[in-house]
Amino acid sequence: MTRLSIKTFTISALAGAIALAVSATAHAAPERVIDLSLPLGPDSQQGIGVLKFGEELERLSNGRLVIKPHYDNALGAEREVVEGMGFGIIDAGISSTGPMGGFVDEFMLFDLPYVFENHAHAYAFLDSEYGEQLAQLAEEGMNVKFLAWMENGFRHNTNSVRPIEQPSDLEGINHRTQESRVQVDTWQALGANATPMAWTEVYTALQQGVMDSQENPLPTIYDVNFYEVQDYLNMTQHVYSPAPLMMSLDLFNSFNEDDQAIILEAAQIALPVQRAASQELEQRYLVQLADLGMTVTHPDLAPFREAVKPVLENWAPTIGEDLVNAAVNFEY
Repeated sequence: MTRLSIKTFTISALAGAIALAVSATAHAAPERVIDLSLPLGPDSQQGIGVLKFGEELERLSNGRLVIKPHYDNALGAEREVVEGMGFGIIDAGISSTGPMGGFVDEFMLFDLPYVFENHAHAYAFLDSEYGEQLAQLAEEGMNVKFLAWMENGFRHNTNSVRPIEQPSDLEGINHRTQESRVQVDTWQALGANATPMAWTEVYTALQQGVMDSQENPLPTIYDVNFYEVQDYLNMTQHVYSPAPLMMSLDLFNSFNEDDQAIILEAAQIALPVQRAASQELEQRYLVQLADLGMTVTHPDLAPFREAVKPVLENWAPTIGEDLVNAAVNFEY
């Protein structure tokens, strides 16, 4: 073997050894696996955002930090998960804001009907100083760290009784709400018999006829197969529902500053991906739910807005009149 071939062989062997070492490092066991709760499945708008967060977290930390998603409320219903993060027994999760008003009054803002006109309006408000203030209140009142204002999207009514063209069509319908006093008042104002119920019980209640009606974003309605137990989809667009990605504040504070920055960066990279997926899925599932046999109505929303004005007036002092006015009138 010539000196050149020996040198070439040595360099080649060295490169191979380095590649093996890098590969071994890349596939080494992570330093921390973060258990993360989701109410929905991996193909949902929530799942897409969380998986992107996990992908970026692993990339930015060179594999030291990874997530383990737990789908379909495997770690508990939303309120239980929020409480669990506050107590430090659940690492992280994504949840609607519905249960959070029970901890911090200001979060009932997102239960108020017809506050946000469209996605751009909601995003502008949440990405402003008001979103930062609400996140700070969550730290103080719930002991959770908001990583990103992800979303469920705009909520719409489904029921098994009749199409809803005007508020009076809701009279006599037994409607499930989240565990929120504002939501109960909203649906009573619209004429329904409103009853709070934990998310994990809703499908069975609709299936058995205990409840006639529920409301959720279209991707959620599809993901949970509500079309199997509900005949009518009514595009009421009555509430915009954030689904913040959160972490136990105790856990977040246990990371050093560099890792905290990585966690927040990964969440912010995932945020526009999740929001875009949510909007895309909404358009896709509007068509698919109709194809699956649901009767779709697009009611005039003006009578609905008028019917629920007393709800905004009654709850604004509790939530904070300045906050409610800022949200309703936010320029975008």
